[in-house]
Amino acid sequence: MAKLPVLMYHSVTTVTNLSKGLTIHVDNLEKQLLYLKNNGYTTLHFKDLERFKAAKDLPKKSVIITFDDVYVNQLELAYPLFKKHNLKACFYVPFKFVGNKNNWDEGEKTIMSVAQLKQLDPSIIELGWHSYGHINYQLSSINTIKLDLKSCQEFISNNGLELSNTIAYPYGKFPRKNPINKQFETLLKTNRLDYGLRIGNRINKFPFKNKYQVQRLDIKGDDTLLKFIWKLKVGKLF
Repeated sequence: MAKLPVLMYHSVTTVTNLSKGLTIHVDNLEKQLLYLKNNGYTTLHFKDLERFKAAKDLPKKSVIITFDDVYVNQLELAYPLFKKHNLKACFYVPFKFVGNKNNWDEGEKTIMSVAQLKQLDPSIIELGWHSYGHINYQLSSINTIKLDLKSCQEFISNNGLELSNTIAYPYGKFPRKNPINKQFETLLKTNRLDYGLRIGNRINKFPFKNKYQVQRLDIKGDDTLLKFIWKLKVGKLF
């Protein structure tokens, strides 16, 4: 089986002392992207994986880069870097908050509008789901999750958005125990979602053992470049 690291980012800043936790300084982000570019990594979208039916088909040094929450700072600071270096990323949309501000994490940040989401070049940025109400699926009933996914579908249809069939679970949380886990995965299939992203902080084997439990590596704002490289190659730090 091939290795496929999936990197997870959130907010981007130009303020040095804010580069910590879920927020990364734009210069640090560019250093990480340059490392990938200069060391022969191929950045992929999830829709690209349809072309690779077997591990041997996947480019040897493949990586998927993800950003949750579609903050405006991702449009202003991260997106230009991906265009500049001709790299791909996946942005995940909490639909209820589009055009407004978040009410989670460390404070309010402006989230892209529909018009701004449509500005993103789909050859560079693949859009995916991040729930409707940014709810914790692990703490939600199956009926609540069903309604949340229905609201996602309605928002996408009403606003003419093109999204991949991939969902990043808010907080990385999803129902783990049966029978709700099986019901949850059935709901994802019913909504034609092909991949579900958790956290996990480990490097995936490809093809995925379970497409609804794809693990992501949490890249923090205060990670050094060496720590980034370690996560990319080894996974979770113990």
